[in-house]
Amino acid sequence: MSRATVKCGLAALLVAGLFGIQAAHADPARTVIAPSPASWTQPANIGRLELQATAYHDGAYLRDFAAVDDQVAAWLRAQAPRVSKPALVLDIDETALSNWEEIKANGFGFFSGGSCDHLPQGPCGFTAWQRESRATALAPTLDLVAIARTLGVAVFFITGRHDPAKADTAANLLRAGYHDWAGLSLEPEGSHFASAVDFKAPVRATIEARGYTILATVGDQRSDLLGGHAMRGFLLPNPFYFIP
Repeated sequence: MSRATVKCGLAALLVAGLFGIQAAHADPARTVIAPSPASWTQPANIGRLELQATAYHDGAYLRDFAAVDDQVAAWLRAQAPRVSKPALVLDIDETALSNWEEIKANGFGFFSGGSCDHLPQGPCGFTAWQRESRATALAPTLDLVAIARTLGVAVFFITGRHDPAKADTAANLLRAGYHDWAGLSLEPEGSHFASAVDFKAPVRATIEARGYTILATVGDQRSDLLGGHAMRGFLLPNPFYFIP
């Protein structure tokens, strides 16, 4: 008999002694009953939420997204003929452009600095991501903009990106297929708004001051829609991040 066999035998006896023989002679009054799986509860788990968000992106996301843009298109068709200078306001990130490659590489986190040289592996800094103009068009919104143009509706982009990224953002929009917009507004360099509402609503007011009627403001955050200065707001799905 080898020493390994003796060790295995002793281990087996030890396990049997602890969990078999001891249990057989245990005092029933002192026996602890294991809880059933139904009672095993935990708070929401970040890892599971990431898996759910990824599954949603790869599944129903674009269908749900397109359903909202279809509602916007129907609203534009109904309202555009009734005003002299109709306008549509769009957010950019996760509204007109998809940053999914950057989001997934960062595990749904956000990094301002750093390169994106190792995509699809992260991290990927958002400043570099903007500079490379790699975000792709969200097809339902691209179609919506085409519909707006046929209806004579001016398209304005208002984004929480900062002004130094304006040229790169414009280049990305053009590369993705967006053309002939009437305005592109980014937050001033160094600005720190408590909410996106504090920037976007006043910009919409300046559009109205130019004689436009904003038929709809469309975005993936509630803060894209709040603050007035639009006939209606339309909220696109985005479980990937939150902006106050």
